[in-house]
Amino acid sequence: MKNFKGGTAVITGAGSGFGLEASRIAARLGMNVVMADVQQDALDAAAAEIRSLGAQVLAQRIDVAKAAEVEALGAATFERFGAPNFVFNNAGVGAGGLIWEHTLKDWEWVVGVNLMGVAHGVRVFTPMMLEAAGKDPAWRGHIVNTASMAGMVCAPNMGVYNVTKHAVVALSETLYQDLRLVTDQVSASVLCPFFVPTGIHQSHRNRPADLRDGAVKPTKSQLIAQAMSNKAVTSGKLSAADVAQMVFDAIADDRFYIFSHPKSLASVQTRLEDIMTPRNPTDPFAQKPELGEELKAALRTA
Repeated sequence: MKNFKGGTAVITGAGSGFGLEASRIAARLGMNVVMADVQQDALDAAAAEIRSLGAQVLAQRIDVAKAAEVEALGAATFERFGAPNFVFNNAGVGAGGLIWEHTLKDWEWVVGVNLMGVAHGVRVFTPMMLEAAGKDPAWRGHIVNTASMAGMVCAPNMGVYNVTKHAVVALSETLYQDLRLVTDQVSASVLCPFFVPTGIHQSHRNRPADLRDGAVKPTKSQLIAQAMSNKAVTSGKLSAADVAQMVFDAIADDRFYIFSHPKSLASVQTRLEDIMTPRNPTDPFAQKPELGEELKAALRTA
């Protein structure tokens, strides 16, 4: 997909981070922009900005974990602009801690947004894109799903997040292969960013009231994970705008894997070698043992 002008982009998590930056790029390229986010005030401000860039904007507050709301977004998109050319299933939330300490509501929240949000987007928008492609040999479309480097490796103390992001990678690879069976006009990519300042470390601010554990205090491991996430995300040198541009470049090149930090692929190679050897999983802190010892000491202190 080389030509974006006149097309339509559907972007979830559009109120901030990668979603907002992708909306800005789409507007500058002359696309109509469908913006979805769970945070109304952030969405309103973002939509006003994108309209000021001259784009036609459809802004809709949705929780991507809810199938009916994504279906409504699909219907509104089709009614206003027709089938979208670019779908960015980008909304996501973060949660850390030892994997057995996640509550049922933790699992429901993170799986609902990170995995089912992507699944709903694929389920709703892919058929209308394929229909558009079938009617016009020149029509092109592309779907990008946001996973994470946590979908490529299994860092400790990030259990539920790792699980969902690995699932998104698997979903995206399958989507790519399935599309190849039926069309040459619609393709897919998966975005695997490392630590980038996006605000995901504060995603609990939008956690639905019915999925909060108000009576359950955060465990030590969860507090440690939150502190580590705050530090890692806010200290990232690459910007969300840089990563959003990588997304559009990958679409133009029909490149499936989008890695914000290619140097981090060394850890992926080590994991694959663990599997192929086979050997037990390598210590993730082998290159920086002091960090591993610090985490162990913190978790083992009464």
